[in-house]
Amino acid sequence: MRGQEVKKAFRSSIPVMAGYIILGMGFGILARNAGYGLLWAFAMSLLIYAGSMQYVGIGLLTGGASVLNAALTTVTVNARHLFYSISMIERYRDAGRFKPYLIFALTDETYSLLCDGKTPEGTDPHRFRFLVSLFNHSYWVTGSVLGSLLGSVLPFSTEGIAFSMTALFIASFVEQWLSTKQHLPALTGLGGTLICLIVFGPEKFLIPAMLLITLVLTALQGKLSAGKGADA
Repeated sequence: MRGQEVKKAFRSSIPVMAGYIILGMGFGILARNAGYGLLWAFAMSLLIYAGSMQYVGIGLLTGGASVLNAALTTVTVNARHLFYSISMIERYRDAGRFKPYLIFALTDETYSLLCDGKTPEGTDPHRFRFLVSLFNHSYWVTGSVLGSLLGSVLPFSTEGIAFSMTALFIASFVEQWLSTKQHLPALTGLGGTLICLIVFGPEKFLIPAMLLITLVLTALQGKLSAGKGADA
């Protein structure tokens, strides 16, 4: 049965595999060109495992950012994960030995695969989510290592590589839009982000946008639940 769980988890993770390997390679190349070699790329992807923050982190390292600046930037860039985590509390509550890793490995793309709470029939939900998270993590690390190795032997221009994370976010958004009839959360996210971008500017809009989106979705929780019932 566990062999079947591994196969099912792997199949579920395939949509993330191509994106993570390519994006991880982009990070590995960017790190190599900035003077940070294979061990740096491997360690950052294994231990930090935050795609957009790793891209930003290269700039912080090369720019000599202070510890305080790095900490504030990290909180700003990764603030969205706090809201992902809140929505997964009940699903992860009884995960036992899997819980610490599930919390650590909850990236945007892993969340998009697990947020609906559905797991294949005949699988242990917590083990299945652990395996999906582990596969996705391994793809990112593999891509980073490959990128670092390629960057050491082939000349690359790193111009535009950082946009690859934005491209992946857009792809995830489109996939979720197409997979559900309830578009109110997505429209709330777009509208709230646009309003905060105009009000607070591009450097400070992220946290206010997440707070605004959370407040609106909390207020609309009853309507969203009714919509899910109607779809079912």
